[in-house]
Amino acid sequence: MAGKKALSFEDSLAQLEQLVERLESGELPLEEALVDFEKGVKLTRECQQKLQAAEQKVKILLERNGEISEQPFEDPDSE
Repeated sequence: MAGKKALSFEDSLAQLEQLVERLESGELPLEEALVDFEKGVKLTRECQQKLQAAEQKVKILLERNGEISEQPFEDPDSE
């Protein structure tokens, strides 16, 4: 599977949501539910890695003079 292209965060999250809906329906045979659960765990880990990478990039961008100055996120849409 070396040639398999990685999904974007948004695509991974969308697939994870679909898997959760299928699993919550309770109508899958056990074997299919286990396969979907395994895919869900993999997608969850991929999403977590992508979020951690994004967080690290933000910290690097906020670093000034060798120190990280954490600043609260201000949502421009909240006003």
